[in-house]
Amino acid sequence: MIKPLLLLTAALACGTLQAAESFPSRPITLVVPQPAGGAADALARTLGEEMGRRLGTTFIVENRPGASGMLGTNAVARAKPDGYSLLVTNSTPVLTLPYMFDKVPYDVNRDLRFITQISSGQLVLVVNHEIPARNMKEFMDWAARNRGKVNYGSFGVGTSGHLVASYLSHSRGLDMTHVPFKGEVPLIQELVGGRVSWGFTTLGPVVPHLQTGRLRALAVIADQRPKELPNVPTMAEAGMKDTEFKPMGWFAMLAPAGMPEAVSRLLEKEARAAIATPEMQARIQAYGMDAIGNSAEDARKEYELLAPVVERMVKTSGAKLE
Repeated sequence: MIKPLLLLTAALACGTLQAAESFPSRPITLVVPQPAGGAADALARTLGEEMGRRLGTTFIVENRPGASGMLGTNAVARAKPDGYSLLVTNSTPVLTLPYMFDKVPYDVNRDLRFITQISSGQLVLVVNHEIPARNMKEFMDWAARNRGKVNYGSFGVGTSGHLVASYLSHSRGLDMTHVPFKGEVPLIQELVGGRVSWGFTTLGPVVPHLQTGRLRALAVIADQRPKELPNVPTMAEAGMKDTEFKPMGWFAMLAPAGMPEAVSRLLEKEARAAIATPEMQARIQAYGMDAIGNSAEDARKEYELLAPVVERMVKTSGAKLE
C-alpha cells in the first residue's frame, strides 16, 4: 500500500513540475475589477506588456467591474489556480469591502494569493483657500474652535479618503460632517468652490488647483514627500503618527490560492522586474503614485498589518453597504 502511494505522490509532483516548466504556454488574462480607463486598467495594461515581453506570451486585460469590484475579484478567486487568470486591482475589493458588506463571495485569506504590490497611492489633505490654516497645527486648532460646524468631502462612502477623514474627526473629537460625492472630480470642484472645507484627494487632479492657490495642501499620506510637493510634510512629519494615517490605497497583483509554487515564484519574479522598468515607473508616476514591487510575502504582511486597521476605521465611519 505504501509503494503505490509513493508512486502516486511522485507522479503528482512530476506533473506539477512539468506544468511549471512549460508555463506559460498560452495567453494570460489579467482581470481588472474596475472600469476601463482608470488607474488599475492603465497599470494592468502596461504591466501586461512588460511581463509579456519577458515571458514570451500575450497578456489580455479583461475589465470586469461590478458590485464595487467584487465581481471581478470573485472571478479570479474561483478560477483554476494554474497562473492563467490573475487579478490586478486597487485595494478596495481586497482590503475594504470585506468589512463594508455583510456578505462577500470570497475570502481573501482562503481564496487569493498575493503576487506583489504594484504601487501605493498618495492622499493629500487639502483645504479651500479661505480656510485660515497653512499647516496641520493651524488646521487642527481651527477645527477645534469650530467643533461641530466643519464639513469634509470624500469621493464616495467607504473610500480611503472617507475612512481617513472620518478617523481624523472621530479620534480628535472634532464632530465633523461627511459630504460624499460620486467620484473625485465633483469632490474637487466643490472643494474649489467652497461647498466643503476640506478633504483627502489623490495628488494628480489637485495639482493645478494648488498651483492657482484655490486649494492649499497641508499634509500627505505617504511614506515620503512627493516630488511635486516637496514643502508639504507627510502626516507623520506633521505629528499624525497613527497607523490609520499609513498609505492604504495600493494596487496589487493576486492569483487564485493553490497555484503551483514554481508558477507563483515565476510570476512574482517577472512582475517585480516589470515594475522596475522605466515604462512602468513612468506609468505609476503619471498617476501620482509610488512604485512598490515587493515580494509576495511582504505584500501579504502589508495586507495583514492594515486589515484590522481598516476594519476599525470602517466601524468608526459607519460605512456599510448592501
